[in-house]
Amino acid sequence: MFIGGAYIRLSVALALMSVTLSMTSAYGQSPANPPGSPDNDVAAAQGTQFSKPEKKFLPEKPRPIDLEQEVATVMADNAAVREQLRKMEEQQRTLLELVDQLQRRLEGSTVADVPRPAQAPGPAETAETPVPSTTATKAVLPLASVTPLTQRSSPAEAGEVSVPLMTAAQPQSFSTLQAIENRYQDGIIIWETPENAKVPFLLRFQGTTQVRYLNTLDSNATFTDHLGVTQDVHKRNDITVNRSMTVFGGYIFDKRAPYSFTVWTSAGASSIVVAGNIGWQFSKALTLTGGYTGVPGSRSLVGTFPFFTANDRTMADNFFRPGFTQGVWASGQLVKGLNYLAFLGNGLNTLSITANKIDTNLLVSGSLWWEPLGDYGPPGRSRNMYDDYFSSRKVRIRLGTSFTRSRENRFSDLDQSSPENTSIYNSDGVQAFATGAFAPGVTLQDATYKMSAIDYGIKWNGLAVNGQYFMRWLNDFVADGPLPLASTFDHGGEFSASYFVKPKKLMPYVRASWVRGQFANPYEYGAGLRWYYLPTERLWLNLEVFHINGAPYSGTFTPYTAGLTGWVPMVQGYIAF
Repeated sequence: MFIGGAYIRLSVALALMSVTLSMTSAYGQSPANPPGSPDNDVAAAQGTQFSKPEKKFLPEKPRPIDLEQEVATVMADNAAVREQLRKMEEQQRTLLELVDQLQRRLEGSTVADVPRPAQAPGPAETAETPVPSTTATKAVLPLASVTPLTQRSSPAEAGEVSVPLMTAAQPQSFSTLQAIENRYQDGIIIWETPENAKVPFLLRFQGTTQVRYLNTLDSNATFTDHLGVTQDVHKRNDITVNRSMTVFGGYIFDKRAPYSFTVWTSAGASSIVVAGNIGWQFSKALTLTGGYTGVPGSRSLVGTFPFFTANDRTMADNFFRPGFTQGVWASGQLVKGLNYLAFLGNGLNTLSITANKIDTNLLVSGSLWWEPLGDYGPPGRSRNMYDDYFSSRKVRIRLGTSFTRSRENRFSDLDQSSPENTSIYNSDGVQAFATGAFAPGVTLQDATYKMSAIDYGIKWNGLAVNGQYFMRWLNDFVADGPLPLASTFDHGGEFSASYFVKPKKLMPYVRASWVRGQFANPYEYGAGLRWYYLPTERLWLNLEVFHINGAPYSGTFTPYTAGLTGWVPMVQGYIAF
């Protein structure tokens, strides 16, 4: 590389020397006069005088018109020489700049240090300094310093773009447009500092919104629990902004110090939660984080929301799974393909409960999953998505397991002020801590909840099959009266299959879930069609109809209400950028 650069510099230097010498020789002499001109006659007369001094004579007196012409000619020639010398100097300076640029390119550097006009600080800068060139030479110019640094797979994403060097100024809008386009990196990059910034930070904006039409009018008006008590079924026919989440996150002071601020709302549940997380990444195998999160007792609570097969979690998942709370957790990849999340928190559902009302019992939960044939999805929010939007050319497999244990108190478990809280229910659709859930007039005060789950997934070439099996135990009861049993055991599962009949466009799917419980055996089955009307997995329209028999669970933000039996149509729109 160095020899090539030296050769080019030597060649150009020799060429410059030749041009300079020839031009200097040509214009450094006195201007020539045509033969027979008056000037030549004068020169000849003068030469005769000096060569033959013995002959004395007086030269003819010059005519005024001849002198004026001579002076004018000399002045014009001198001006032409000065102009030519000025042009040569400019050409030489230009050629030297070009040689310097070529040398830096050959030595592996860029022309990023070519001076550019000063600009006002802003999210995007422009490379508009013209660089002279007589060839189609290209140079690599850096984009704005806010170009995202994460998950880059191409020169454009890495903050560089190959553009031709032109003798005219580059349009300002080109580099500005490139910088704006590169701001979308798994969310919108509001700002990111350069690599050598004194205080590094990244601010990314992400949003999720779900708009849903739900109709449960086909259901029976009432249901009967295992004690023979008739309960009302809450029917619905409404359009709601079911979920809307805004997340600001990134890193601050150090790339190993992630943070996030979340505003989490459900118009259907008329609730708002403001949450935050801070953490520290020790290595790829260990990141410690504190704040709000989902308890990792189910696959759907470990980085999959909202990329399920259907838009909502299944009936069985909502019945068995824990909820959301505050706590600390460790996560990472132990070895290639083996991931984990271990969590210590306040309880199953304490998202909106004040600290002075939370009991003193702590929850433990964890999830472990193995992807032996490679990542289940590409990096980003949709990495754990259930379907195969990206049409994997190789088979992808996921095998996972989860476990959760929590000592639950009646007061905290009955709270429903947060959008994702899931109280403990019996399989017949009655809250476990409600009066009369196990015996007439008797109220359960405390119980120990234990839940284990096993999940699997396989995807290939647009086809995806996913499932999960749940087991839940409730025991160690404390009640204000005698109970007819000391514990309960419920188990069940979920299954879904989807296929892209038109890659990245149309995906029909089928799904089912069921519960085999202590007091009832509810189930559901349904089918749907997902339409990605833009070329992205982050925006879609979903149509679904399912049949349910005796829903064991109620949740305002879900399509399920306790005792629901009948056909349920839904139309939903989703954006998750």
